Amino acid sequence: MSAEGPISSLTEPPPRRPKVIKTNQQQVFLYVVLTLLLSLATVWGGRALLHNSETLTFAAGAPNSEEALFAAKLAAVLNANASRFRIKIVNNADGAKALAQFDRKQADLAVLRTDAKVPLRARTLAILEHDLVLLLGPGNKKIKSIAELKKKKVAVVAESEASLAFVRSILDIPDGPEAAKIQMAPQGATLDKLFAASNGFGAVIAIVHASKAVRDKGYEQLAKRGGFTLNAIDEAKALARRLPGISSETLTAGTLSTSPQIPDDDLDTIGLEWLLVAQSRMSPTTAGELARVVYENKPALGLDNGFATRIEPASVEKDAFVMAHQGAADYINDDTKSFMEKYSDLMYLGAAALSVIGSIFAAIYAKITRIAPEKASELSTAILDIGERIEHAHSLDQLECLQDELEGILRGAVIGLRDGTISTDGLDTFKLGYEFVRDEIGMRRDYLKRHAGETEETVQAGGPAQHDESNVVVVKTAQSA
Repeated sequence: MSAEGPISSLTEPPPRRPKVIKTNQQQVFLYVVLTLLLSLATVWGGRALLHNSETLTFAAGAPNSEEALFAAKLAAVLNANASRFRIKIVNNADGAKALAQFDRKQADLAVLRTDAKVPLRARTLAILEHDLVLLLGPGNKKIKSIAELKKKKVAVVAESEASLAFVRSILDIPDGPEAAKIQMAPQGATLDKLFAASNGFGAVIAIVHASKAVRDKGYEQLAKRGGFTLNAIDEAKALARRLPGISSETLTAGTLSTSPQIPDDDLDTIGLEWLLVAQSRMSPTTAGELARVVYENKPALGLDNGFATRIEPASVEKDAFVMAHQGAADYINDDTKSFMEKYSDLMYLGAAALSVIGSIFAAIYAKITRIAPEKASELSTAILDIGERIEHAHSLDQLECLQDELEGILRGAVIGLRDGTISTDGLDTFKLGYEFVRDEIGMRRDYLKRHAGETEETVQAGGPAQHDESNVVVVKTAQSA
């Protein structure tokens, strides 16, 4: 029987274990990349959710009213700025009905003038306009006080009937015969017609938008004809204290006319404010974002007639007639936010997502996919297997193959301990097994050499030759060596 078969079977190299370190490093890199990608996806999804389109209902008067036209402008600006907000305009018969709808919580936004009945839950986002109260007398006649008007027939020039009730309140005239002296001027009536003797009006109270009064050339043309006198309201501060919603205003010289200059000096009067209001329950984030859009897009929000061309921030004073919404107040008090403050919500979301997703992948790696290093004690099985095959090695060549295989296991163990593919668990057992098998190989080598020498001496002496297969192999091997 040839010795080539057993020798070749003994020299087959052991199967190579996968490189644990390289494989584990690849897994860690993959999990880190997946953690980052999933965290970014979570932040993006959260941002999309936070910026999901939100429709706000705007209660307004008739479609051609100033508040309705402003609402349409605001809707266009929000759309142009790719805002998440959308405006749904709900028209009513007049401003009072729009405020009633707002008061019933059926609208998120509305516009009110401060002489109106203010809903309890209204909070100011911005001051859109100021109305001025102009006290006008015919020709060169001066009106010295508000009390003097109670004896005169007064025409009220204004946009709506609500101004009539306002004038009666500042004159402190109750309903009755006396109230009939205060009348709404016919629509389109000019000052010279109102002051005509046929009408008999001793004074005109005009309630006009400040932005419109500055641009109206009719006052200058009438002043050149000596048609009216602009009077101060000396009781302005007292009226502002007595009647909520009234503000004390100052008309600067030349406001109504520059030639002739009317007024010829700064003049005290009273006024009202037009407010953009929101429900108090509106979130501060939403209110602050709306306030920012309004403040940053003032030119685009003004109407052609001048309304809302001088938008101002809401009053954040505690004694304001209508309190500023908390979101608007936060924006007004801290107009510029740092990067951390602006994106803090997204950063917290990203940190939370990174922590949770990273923990999940770390657990998967540690418990499932990680290739654990082989214990040194597990190599003892391969060493003992070599030890069991030693007694079947009948030639020095076969024994050398076993020696090489043993040294290969030792070399692999040293390399594995160095790069981490083999742990030190059971290292003492491995060393004991290696030393035992190494010594067995040495003893078997000595035996084969000694036995080969005795057989050769017997053959040379002419003694009987051993014909068993093992001895023949030993002799042949010895001779070949």
